[in-house]
This record gives sequence, C-alpha cells and structure tokens, in this order.
Amino acid sequence: MSLPRTPSFDLSQKRALVTGASSGIGLACAAALAEYGAEVTLAARRGDLLKDLAAKLAAEGRKAQVLELDVTDIEATAAAVAENGPFDILVNSAGLARHSKASETVAGDFDAVSNLNIRGAYFLTQAVAKGLLAAGLPGSLINISSQMAHVGGPERAVYCATKHAVEGFTKAFAIEWGKANIRVNTICPTFILTDLTKATFEQPDKRAWIENKIKLGRVGEVKDIMGAVVYLASDAAALVTGSALMIDGGWTAE
Repeated sequence: MSLPRTPSFDLSQKRALVTGASSGIGLACAAALAEYGAEVTLAARRGDLLKDLAAKLAAEGRKAQVLELDVTDIEATAAAVAENGPFDILVNSAGLARHSKASETVAGDFDAVSNLNIRGAYFLTQAVAKGLLAAGLPGSLINISSQMAHVGGPERAVYCATKHAVEGFTKAFAIEWGKANIRVNTICPTFILTDLTKATFEQPDKRAWIENKIKLGRVGEVKDIMGAVVYLASDAAALVTGSALMIDGGWTAE
C-alpha cells in the first residue's frame, strides 16, 4: 500500500490577479502567491507603488505585471480583465472602511463603502469567472472579507453590512460555478496591523477592546494571511468552496 501524498501548494503555471495590491493585505497576498510560483498581475489605483512592488518581486525571480485599476469602474474593470485574462486565481483585497456610530451614518459614506466593498467586489469576481467559464478552466476566486462579516461591532454598522453581503454572494457564486470547478471563498481576518488600521490602534480604548476580543492575545499581521491565501489558491483546497476561512485569533469563537 502506498502512502497518500499531500496535494501540491505549487502555483507555477497559474496566473493570479490581486487587487488592492499596492499595500497591506493585498501586497502580502501578491508576494505569497508569487513566492509559490504564480504569475501575478498587481492591480490598484496607485501605479507608482505597484511598479515598486513588481520590481522587488522581479529582483527575487518572481513574475509580476502591473495593472492600474479602479474596481469601482465596472465597465473598465470588465474590459481590463477580459483583455489581460483569463486568471486562474483572483484575490480581491480592494476595500474601504468609514466608521461612525450607526445613528450618525451619512449616505455618502454608506454609498462609498458599498460601492467598493459590494458592487466592485461582486462585478470583479463575476468578470474573472466569466473569463474562466469562456475558456473552460477551473479557478479559485478569493475575496478578502472580515471577521466583521460574522459578528457586529461598535461604529462598524456600514462595514459589517458590506462584508456580510460579500459572504452572501460568495456562497451564491460557489453554488452556481461549482460544476465548472470554479471555487469561491473568503478570508476573514481580524484587525491586521497596516497603515489603514494605524489610526484605530493609536486609540487606547479601541486597542484594548481589540486585544481583549482576540483570544490568542495579539493583533494580526499581514503574514498571518499569506499562508491562507496560498492554501485556498492551490490544489490543497480542491474541495473547499463557499467557505469563510477565519483568521481572527478566536474573536468569533464566543
């Protein structure tokens, strides 16, 4: 009897599109996928930062291209994906948060966050899936969601609403595209130390709240997301779809 073998995490021969790749979680995901062999298209609005990242990846022998993209422009995004695809892997890390008390939410903030976190994410995922379906290819589509897609939080009503929506359409996409072997999942991080969360961590009461809720006793770092995205992108996750991978230090365990 031969022993079973662990499915491969190798991503060579795979093409990945990573949005929000200019900083934070998106940058880390792009670096992780490239490290495991994927040819990565780095997408964001800030082309100068993408070029710097592409140069650093190239210096390590990785394969990367730059695509300046605003995913809230649905038509331009669809055209760019069609022109540059098909992509075997999507990691959508473009996102926005504007926090306020629920009683003080203004329509402008609600619309801005929803436009990127829901509308942009929905149609980006659709565009990548269309390319795979047309080519008859399998794929792994990953939306960076949040632990806040599974709980509530003070001054986070709008953000929670948008991330709950991402979980909903992810499950629906997984059902529709499963027969085509296109897997659709989310990664749900806790608070991760990035430039975008710096202001939150500088508030003692907010930091104390966060550290109390995370059962492992520390806040997250971008490296905590890197292994998860490689896993979901790879053949090791071949039977995983419609799922939310929680990377929250136990926040949602209670």
